[in-house]
Amino acid sequence: MGFIIDATLIAFLALIAIAALRRKQLFGMVMLSGAFSLVAATLFVVLDAVDVAFTEAAVGAGISTVLALATLSLVPAEEKPHSIAIVPAVLALATGLLLSVAVSDLPEFGAADAPIHNHVAPEFIIGSEEKIGVPNVVTSVLASYRGYDTLGETVVVFTAAIAVLLIIGGWTRRETEITESTEDDHAG
Repeated sequence: MGFIIDATLIAFLALIAIAALRRKQLFGMVMLSGAFSLVAATLFVVLDAVDVAFTEAAVGAGISTVLALATLSLVPAEEKPHSIAIVPAVLALATGLLLSVAVSDLPEFGAADAPIHNHVAPEFIIGSEEKIGVPNVVTSVLASYRGYDTLGETVVVFTAAIAVLLIIGGWTRRETEITESTEDDHAG
């Protein structure tokens, strides 16, 4: 059953990405980008990566979408026609090929003999309650073993939220208006 859910979510991601690439209206592209991030966050939850899912939902689906919508007020409604640049396309295909080769060398998903299950994970599972004092292994890993990483993620989300509030509040426009009005006063 898990495979069907994973495959369905990945198929949704592919469909949303194709639809976003085919859109000429930027608003539709931004909305599809937000939907892509939301489906990706759902996939991360299904794969038991809740902390990554939270960050993807907050930054990818939330703040990035709001920033892109704010940007749309400053640009034309439709994308300008363009042709595909050969060098970036070749680099993207080469990168995809290299990633495919690298993924083929990874251990099978959930394999008991994978290095992650033989070195660090047993220490976290066995020792987290006794060393950290927290019975939930995920909480002990996020709050203690990966505490600085979690703090960093929280700072990124907080900083992005403040930036969005400043943009929505018109902070950048007010500075421009003040500068322009000062220049007009000096010119007159």
